[in-house]
Amino acid sequence: MMDTTAELYGDLSKILVTREEIAEAVKKLGQQITADYKGKNVILIGILKGAVVFFADLIREIDLPLNIDFMAVSSYGAATKSSGVVEVVKDINRDITGLDVLVVEDIVDSGMTLSYLKKYLSSRGAASIKVVTLLDKPERRRVDLTADYFCFTIPDEFVVGYGLDYAEKYRNLPDIGVLHPRIYADQ
Repeated sequence: MMDTTAELYGDLSKILVTREEIAEAVKKLGQQITADYKGKNVILIGILKGAVVFFADLIREIDLPLNIDFMAVSSYGAATKSSGVVEVVKDINRDITGLDVLVVEDIVDSGMTLSYLKKYLSSRGAASIKVVTLLDKPERRRVDLTADYFCFTIPDEFVVGYGLDYAEKYRNLPDIGVLHPRIYADQ
């Protein structure tokens, strides 16, 4: 596993959440979802690309028969703030009528993307729709949306690592760190 002396760590102003803290939180979250969804017909929908690392670790901690699928949505581009316009780039491939849907996201920030996705998916007949996120950043919320499950509440700082990126970089960092403003200051 990547050492914190690796070159990519030089672009961080600090490590916010360590890989050990992430592993422990994901395990606890998997146990909670297992208890809450016992006996239900569950599908986890991972939001690409940012949630893929969290999604992979989370499903291995859930002791239930699961269906999985993926969606790709865009509201950021290469920016550090959401544009507010949500575009579905890749839709799910199956019918979710009657299923209990867990939308798995890397971070809830403005809430606009997930608010849109909840409405979009609820129109397709799901029994329930809940939001699961690794990181919750409530200071940035622009809509009334609360994550049903989350691992960490973080301050309003631009973070990368463990799937989260800036301009498609840093997703492979095993820890979550605050990206140094010098990296994106000219954007």
